[in-house]
Amino acid sequence: MRIADRYDCFLLDLDGVLVRGDEPVAGAAGTIDALRADGKRFAFVTNNSARTPEEVVGNLAKLGIRAAPDEVETSALATADLLASRGVRTAFVVGERGIRAALAAAGVAVLDGDPERVDVVVVGWDRTADYDKLRTASILVQRGAALVATNGDPSYPAPEGRWPGAGALLAVITTTTDAVPEVVGKPNPPLLLAALERAGGGAALVVGDRLETDIAGAVAVGWDSLLVLSGIARREDLDRSPVHPTYVGGDVSALLEP
Repeated sequence: MRIADRYDCFLLDLDGVLVRGDEPVAGAAGTIDALRADGKRFAFVTNNSARTPEEVVGNLAKLGIRAAPDEVETSALATADLLASRGVRTAFVVGERGIRAALAAAGVAVLDGDPERVDVVVVGWDRTADYDKLRTASILVQRGAALVATNGDPSYPAPEGRWPGAGALLAVITTTTDAVPEVVGKPNPPLLLAALERAGGGAALVVGDRLETDIAGAVAVGWDSLLVLSGIARREDLDRSPVHPTYVGGDVSALLEP
C-alpha cells in the first residue's frame, strides 16, 4: 500500500514542496497527475498572502503543475473569511495584492492613507512596506484596532537568502504597541481547517517542508503529515524538534511509495 492510499485528500504546501524559487521540485508534477488519476483531491496551501489564487495557479502552470483557483487556500483568503464572519467592516493593511483583494471580495473595506480609525489592522508579507505604513498601523492599533496577521513567518526564502517575512513586519508593530496579534496562517488551525474544507473533507494528509509551520500545524489539529526534505528542513532537524511528522520523504513523490 502506498502512503497516498490511506488518504482522501492532500493539503500541499508550495515553496519547498512543489516549487523551489522558479523551478519545480523533481517529480512534483508527475505525482500530482498520478494522484488526480486515482481520484484524490487537493488543496494547495500557502502562508504567503501576497498572491491571489489565480496568480498561484499561473505560477504552478508555468512549471507544469496542474491546479485550479478553487483548489488554492492562502492565508489571505482564510484571514478575509475569518474577519468577514465576525462582521469586520474596515481594515488597514500592511500587505500586497493577495490580502487586499481577498478582503475586498469578502466585503471588508481597505482604507489607505492615514485613516482616523479602523476595525482591524491586517499584517501580511509586504515588499512595499515603509516607515509611514508601519507607523500608521501602530497608531491605529493604539487607538483600538484589533491586530491580525495572515501569518507569522519571520522570513521569506529567496534564491539569494532570506528576506524579511510577514512575521518580521508584525514584530515592528508588536514591539511598538505591545499588542498581542491573532495569527491565522500555519501552524495555527484556521488556515488548515479552511484548506480541508476547500479540499472536500475526508482523511487528509498535510505535506510540508517546515517543521515549525506545516508539521506543527498538522500536529495541532491532530492530522497526519509528511515532511519532505526538498525545502527548508533537514533530517537532522528532527532530533531537536518538539514536533514530528507521520512520514519523512525526500520529496513529494514519496506519496507514491509504500
